[in-house]
Amino acid sequence: MEKPATRIDWIGNSCRLLKATAAEFETTRPFADLSIGTGIHLEPKTVALLMTLRAGGARLICTGNLNSTQPATVEFLRAQGITVFATQTTDPVAHHQSLEAVVAEKPDLLLDNGGDLFAIATERPYANLLGGTEETTSGRTRLLPMRDKLAMPILVINDSPIKQFAENRHAVGQSLFESYMRFTNRSTNGKRVTVFGYGACGKGTAAAFRNAFSTVSVVDIDPVTSLEAHLDGFITPLREQAIRSADVIATVTGFPGIVTAADLPLIKDGAILMNGGHFPHEIDVAAFRSHPDVVDIDRYEADFIETFHLKDGRSFHVLGGGHMANLAGPRPLGNSVESMDLGFTLQARCLERVAKRGVGAESCIVPVPADIDAMVASAYLDLAR
Repeated sequence: MEKPATRIDWIGNSCRLLKATAAEFETTRPFADLSIGTGIHLEPKTVALLMTLRAGGARLICTGNLNSTQPATVEFLRAQGITVFATQTTDPVAHHQSLEAVVAEKPDLLLDNGGDLFAIATERPYANLLGGTEETTSGRTRLLPMRDKLAMPILVINDSPIKQFAENRHAVGQSLFESYMRFTNRSTNGKRVTVFGYGACGKGTAAAFRNAFSTVSVVDIDPVTSLEAHLDGFITPLREQAIRSADVIATVTGFPGIVTAADLPLIKDGAILMNGGHFPHEIDVAAFRSHPDVVDIDRYEADFIETFHLKDGRSFHVLGGGHMANLAGPRPLGNSVESMDLGFTLQARCLERVAKRGVGAESCIVPVPADIDAMVASAYLDLAR
């Protein structure tokens, strides 16, 4: 009997740029005799990246991120003989143990997502670590104070203009909007949506909800960025007013403590809160759960929704426990295939550059080299023509 195709197959066949890169790597073998430790969301699009790295000769040691590990992906990778230390967990302690297990294998290169692996490597340095990549702005912010200790090439994928417009602006906005619909099955028409943060992810999120006929407010601590949002046609109220008026609140800042228990008196009855940032600390859900003004919590387990009931009769809802909404909840899909195909090809090319010693310690926590951006952009356009 013919084996049914899976979502991993669908994604792999859809990542045309990674497929072309893998075919090249099978000949050039840039990672021959090298191991790569990865700490990035384990979902089908990541499989396409990991298979590309393996085509280049890499031995892979993998873990995931909090709350985004998909069991079918782990099962597939292990069936391919890849070492995976990961479970689907929201427990930071269990997740940290998986991260430590990856670093304990002393991989030659690290592909990090949030700075977790490199942070452990600074505490437990080993001689053969050549450097690697960091996926996120959150990770860059975390690792910058460690630059002197790291003293190795670490290329920040999120600082690539391709990553900024293709994934952060376009794909994150689309996927957070899609996630809101998937979680709630509620309309966006006429809703008042407040977006915290107007970086690339915030721009895309605000545009996606406005395109879905919502009235969108933007809050950003930078007055210049707030002016940009204003000139882009968004409402830019003061923070308190933005929370009070919101039917939906989306945080996409990369920083902790954006909506906290101190904001409980402001939250509108029936409001829905969701996070699009990498770490689950932009919305302080733990403080909500233990706050004396919260008298009851309804947990819609299958839908990953919590409804918090307050003493004064108001209630509000949190999606996915405050974890990154587009990789949480029922059938988490993440960003679009095309955006991740571009972003993961940047990853593969940057790791290739580090593996070939094409960058040195002066390239510690710096953007993707411009020639790699140009190479990836040209290759994508060639396939699109």
